[in-house]
Amino acid sequence: MSKILIVAEHLDGQLNSSTARCVTCAKQIGTQAIEVLVLAADPAGIAAQAARIDGVSKVLCVAHARNDHALAAVYAPQIAAVAKNGYSHVLAPSTTFGKDVLPRAAALLGVAQVSDISSVEGPHLFKRPVYAGSAVVTVEAPAGEILVGTVRPASYPAAGTAASAAPIQNIPLDIALPDHTRFVELVHGKNDRPDLQSARCVVSGGRGLGSDEDFALIYALADKLGAAVGASRAAVDAGYVPSELQVGQTGKIIAPELYIAIGVSGAIQHLAGIKDAGTIVVINKDSEAPIFEVADFGLVGDLFTLVPELIAAIG
Repeated sequence: MSKILIVAEHLDGQLNSSTARCVTCAKQIGTQAIEVLVLAADPAGIAAQAARIDGVSKVLCVAHARNDHALAAVYAPQIAAVAKNGYSHVLAPSTTFGKDVLPRAAALLGVAQVSDISSVEGPHLFKRPVYAGSAVVTVEAPAGEILVGTVRPASYPAAGTAASAAPIQNIPLDIALPDHTRFVELVHGKNDRPDLQSARCVVSGGRGLGSDEDFALIYALADKLGAAVGASRAAVDAGYVPSELQVGQTGKIIAPELYIAIGVSGAIQHLAGIKDAGTIVVINKDSEAPIFEVADFGLVGDLFTLVPELIAAIG
C-alpha cells in the first residue's frame, strides 16, 4: 500500500475543487493514507476545508510569508522536501497551477512526471490523453521511485464531505527558498457566474455568434440556467470574449453535467476539452458541423432565432 501526498490548489483563502478531484484519483490508486499539503502564508482556513474532504487522512500545513502567492519556484522546493518523507506518490491537479509547479518538484526529486492522469490502471500504471484527446496512451512509471503526477480534473468527480475532519499538522521546513522569482501582480477577470471548470452546466458560444455584442445571447441563456459561460478558441481569437473563457485543449478542460454549444463548429481541440461532459446539446445552422458527431441532442437552425425562443421558454 502507498502513502500519497496531494498539493492543494487554493486562491484567496478558498480551496479549489480540483483538490477534491485529486483525492478521488488517489483513492483509486489504492493507498493506506492520503495527505494534503497546504502551502500558504496563513494556511489555517484552507487546511480546515481540506480536512473535510472524504478520504483525507491528514492535512499538512507549511506557513511561510513567501507562500502568500503560488510561485512555482518557491513552492517546488518545499513540495520536494515534504515528498521525501515516505511518500510513494505526489499529485496535483492538471490545472494552470499544477502544470506550473509540479514539473519543478519532479525535477528536484530527480524523477519524470506523469501528466494528465485520466484513468488509474494500477499503482504505477495510468492512462492519459494525447494528440488533443484523439488518442489515449497507457503510461507505466518505475515502481522504485516517487511518482509525481498531475490529475486531469475533468476525469474524476470531487470527493464528498467527510463525517469528521482529518487532523491538521503544522510542519516546519528548514530549507532555503530561492529569491530570483518574486510576485508582481495577479490579473484575472471578475465573474459572478459559476466557475467554468467546476460548473454543473456550461453554455458556450463560438464564431457563429458573429460579434462580441451578439455574444450577449450566451450570457443571457447562461443566466437563465445558472450556468457558467465558455467559448471556442475561434470566438476568443475573434475578440468576442476574454481568453479565460476558452474551452478546449489549449483552454480549459471541463466535465459539466450539461454542456450547451451554440454556434460552435467543433474543432478537435474544442472536442478534447468537453469529452467528459455528461449531456451535450448543440445549436448550429450547419448540419455538417463536426460537433454534431458528439452531441446527445442537436438542433439545426439559426441561433439568433432559436436561442431567444429557448430563453423565453425557460421563463
